Amino acid sequence: MSVIRRRALAVLASAPLCLLSPLQAQTVPTVAAASDLKFAIEEVAARFEKETGTKLRLVFGSSGNFKTQILQDAPFHLFMSADENFVYQLADAGKTEDRGRAYAVGRIGIMVPPGSPLKADGEFKDLAAALKDGRLQKFAIANPEHAPYGLRAKEALQHAGLWDAIQGKLVLGENISQTAQFATSGSAQGGVIAYSLALAPAMKDLGSFALIPASWHQPLKQRMVLVKGAPPAARAFYEYLSTSGAQEIMVRYGFAMPKE
Repeated sequence: MSVIRRRALAVLASAPLCLLSPLQAQTVPTVAAASDLKFAIEEVAARFEKETGTKLRLVFGSSGNFKTQILQDAPFHLFMSADENFVYQLADAGKTEDRGRAYAVGRIGIMVPPGSPLKADGEFKDLAAALKDGRLQKFAIANPEHAPYGLRAKEALQHAGLWDAIQGKLVLGENISQTAQFATSGSAQGGVIAYSLALAPAMKDLGSFALIPASWHQPLKQRMVLVKGAPPAARAFYEYLSTSGAQEIMVRYGFAMPKE
């Protein structure tokens, strides 16, 4: 058993239920996780529950919306953001235990469903041609106002010189998970989605995918943090996410491990 895994279990063991307040004893830790994590964190959480017997409540959505909700005292215990800046903002507002820990670096790519007139071309050459020849009608990205993956999609489209031309064709997802649904269900002819979602078994037959060069956008530095008052079980999962077993799952879903 690794040192970090022992630490995670020790957190649970050091706070027996008889010593917790009634609220803490009954609280199922709630993890507010960015939507790009859906498949990866569901798998990590299932392994955590199997190894510790501790249940978790997973809630997925846009990092920006979660940040706003935590500022308004939403009952989340662990925040896994797709943008480290949201964690820093919460820390500066006094809502978190500290400034958190980096847990992953994400990637984006273009996904097109079967039968689409678009090609899965990570450098957007076919997308540019489709804008000119009229093939492109609808293209999905996450809302860049509050979804980090949407902001990176905007940056990539700007890098390719397509942002202004594509404005009238955009379908905005509330988060990157909804965007992936748009990009694969026929609601759009394609879209920019998270690599982690494209690698999920449930997505493998839903379209073709190509990575966008990482140099075309700012890095997706993802960071997690414990919200003030988090119960020991949330702290245990926080530690568990740094174990080799959890990281192996994350890497399998296309995430790079942070250097810090």
